[in-house]
Amino acid sequence: MTSGELQVIIWKKIGFVQGSGASNSSHDYLFTDASVTSGTYAYRLKQIDNGGAFKYSQETEVRIALPSEFALSQNYPNPFNPTTVISYQLPVTNVVTLKVYDILGKEVVSLVNEVKVAGNYKVTFDASRLASGMYFYRLSSGNFYSVKKLVLIK
Repeated sequence: MTSGELQVIIWKKIGFVQGSGASNSSHDYLFTDASVTSGTYAYRLKQIDNGGAFKYSQETEVRIALPSEFALSQNYPNPFNPTTVISYQLPVTNVVTLKVYDILGKEVVSLVNEVKVAGNYKVTFDASRLASGMYFYRLSSGNFYSVKKLVLIK
């Protein structure tokens, strides 16, 4: 940016945490932004008093690094009905496949089959068309692969 250019920052509301009202004791509050991937983010808090007046905190910058290794997490929830979330991380950009298999090893669905950039990912698996039972999911990328089991209970 050169001298004299105007920098415009657009803030987005990402959540709300209910306060404890007027109190003489200190309170701790927590909010997790689950929508972020690797990168740099700026946050600020908007504090609203009982009369409706508000003020903003100073900006806080958060850096989320790229993963340093491949990983496939256990789906959550497990057991599930009918949807579950499968998370994985990639340290490099590569072709990624994430497939679900039945107990006999037959592929029942391909959830991911494309090039993905390094980062953290979540995929929602909807098994509403499948029968109850144990299934396996397999993540493959380059020479890496990992398999986990999941249980569908209807």
